[in-house]
Amino acid sequence: MTLTDLLPILQLAIGPTILVSGVGLVMLSMTNRFSRIIDRSRQLTRESRTEPDAVRDLILAELRILARRARVVRAAIALASSSVLLAALLIMSLFAGVLFSLSIAWLVVAVFSLCLACLIAGLILFIYDINLSLRALWLEMPVGGDVDGGAARAPK
Repeated sequence: MTLTDLLPILQLAIGPTILVSGVGLVMLSMTNRFSRIIDRSRQLTRESRTEPDAVRDLILAELRILARRARVVRAAIALASSSVLLAALLIMSLFAGVLFSLSIAWLVVAVFSLCLACLIAGLILFIYDINLSLRALWLEMPVGGDVDGGAARAPK
């Protein structure tokens, strides 16, 4: 294989490589949110030990939301990681297909489709986590504390 033969493969591999970089940045945001959820959960757990029952009930409700958020973000991170792994597999498949003269167009399409499906599912879960975080915020607001006129409150 000559350098001239290799250049078209490298050009094909640039797209998935850029996808890996982009998903990596999204994963950075996801892991930061996950860390904040864990930190907030630990803080509330400590507070719940010293607060009266009425306040403790609100803290426990918020902890339930945080636990749900942690599971959602964990799943989003797993899906984004799967997307990166599939993109890497796609790059390897492109090189293997050319190197060994394999007819793998169907494999490339399937792997790329799975890669994007994982990314889309992870982003949907990430958006869902944002909605869950608003529910936890509303628990912290004083009763009747309609600070935005109810504009941000989603229907139940």
